[in-house]
Amino acid sequence: MRKKTVQIIISYSLMIGLWASAFPGIRAGLEGYTPEHLALFRLLIASMAVFLFAVLTQMRLPDMKDIPAIFLLGFLGFALYHMLLNIGEKTVSAGVASLLVTMAPIFSAMLSRLFFREHFGFTKWLGSMISLLGVLLIAFGAGDFTYSMSGILFILLAAFSESFYFVFQARYIEKYGFIPFVTFTIWGGTIPMLVFLPGLGGEMINASTSATLSIVYLGLLPTVIPYFALAYVTSLIGASEATLSLYVTPALALVISWVWIGEIPAFLSLLGGMVTVSGVCFTYLKINKSNKISFTHFSAKRVKKI
Repeated sequence: MRKKTVQIIISYSLMIGLWASAFPGIRAGLEGYTPEHLALFRLLIASMAVFLFAVLTQMRLPDMKDIPAIFLLGFLGFALYHMLLNIGEKTVSAGVASLLVTMAPIFSAMLSRLFFREHFGFTKWLGSMISLLGVLLIAFGAGDFTYSMSGILFILLAAFSESFYFVFQARYIEKYGFIPFVTFTIWGGTIPMLVFLPGLGGEMINASTSATLSIVYLGLLPTVIPYFALAYVTSLIGASEATLSLYVTPALALVISWVWIGEIPAFLSLLGGMVTVSGVCFTYLKINKSNKISFTHFSAKRVKKI
């Protein structure tokens, strides 16, 4: 029991740290690459890394009947998510982008309600409205409302796309294990991105070394390890609770963005981010019959059962 709790804490730490660093890493990569080529290059590196691991561990391939679903989840969780996020970060700062992605847990809860009839009560609806208010504050704080709203919309769509990946991965993680599942979906996300292969070589030649190294870093670390960690935590405590880590990420992302690329968000955007994160936190409040309020969380008892 204690060993699993420590493993969950380590997994959360890897998710938060590496995902937080991905947002400024994307901004750095966009200095030399288009959003589509950045996503493709990043996924190609990740695919080669997990391919080597799969060969060394003699990983078995998925059953034919599961391949369409795995490829669809790979497309939503990797190809579409990364491309939309990259497009959004062309006009939205890394720190603000990380704040917007915290909407993913709310989207995950809504999808769980829609497809699996999970309870979506008053606190979740109210939390969603609070988060929406925060998104509007972020947009106004970015300066040009019309210009910033375009980027914000792309990032929200990215978060929504990734939410499908979070919600529907549990069944396949249970069947194949979390490492094979993430490996399969990375491949599934990379293959459709190959349509953007023309022109990538030219960008690699003309891009700065720092931009290219940023994408290599993104492909080797934030694209692979946090997904392994998230899949592992999901296998133990479920998708809704596993994605709670996402609302902790922006605080560290803001610090890394400041140190790495010298990016400081406007005060109104920062305030909006705090409101957005507060709304996400509010969706996980639990009001029991004695009117006591607490957060939903994984318990030692639950971990022990697994």
